[in-house]
Amino acid sequence: MEISALDIEGAWEVVPKVWPDDRGAFLEWYRHDRLTEAVGHPLGLAQANTSVSRRGVLRGIHFADVPPGQAKYVTCARGAVLDVVVDLRVGSATFGQWDSVLLDDVDRRAIYLSEGLGHAFLSLEDASTVMYLCSTPYAPGREHEVSPLDPKIGIEWPTYGRDGSPLEYRLSPKDEAAPTLAQARDRGMLPTMEQVDAWSAERGRSQS
Repeated sequence: MEISALDIEGAWEVVPKVWPDDRGAFLEWYRHDRLTEAVGHPLGLAQANTSVSRRGVLRGIHFADVPPGQAKYVTCARGAVLDVVVDLRVGSATFGQWDSVLLDDVDRRAIYLSEGLGHAFLSLEDASTVMYLCSTPYAPGREHEVSPLDPKIGIEWPTYGRDGSPLEYRLSPKDEAAPTLAQARDRGMLPTMEQVDAWSAERGRSQS
């Protein structure tokens, strides 16, 4: 398993070793010790989610209030998605920037996102199955959205699916109505680096 930092501080790509044979394949898609070593603290598992998406489904950009935020470890068990992390932390050197990882059932990559970062993905084929490990339970009052189509963020979403045919984006009503990054900032919805740093320090004290 190789874990490397993405261009957004607080996000990592995980590339597992896959052992194929005539029966299928085996891999370790999550290792507590290896992730802890890479990111500097353990992922406290509070909830595990699975989503199944038709091709063209676009989910996100989702994030949670800090504290405590919600860290996520995400992989794709079936199909393919372009998984995107967006820096929503006001005061961050990379605020408003994004990075992406292709998650699919071939390379079996995963992505880890720290608290305060935004998460979104686009399904590139039918029945793409995404699995999440989350550090906190879902809490509707703390969950928010930013538009994944905000031109100021400028995410370069694929326009063709895995089969080469054009994609038609499908968003939930909630994501369609999501504010732009600038609107979310003006409304005081976004986490700040000060809040994220304070939460990280508090977490470190509680784990020591």
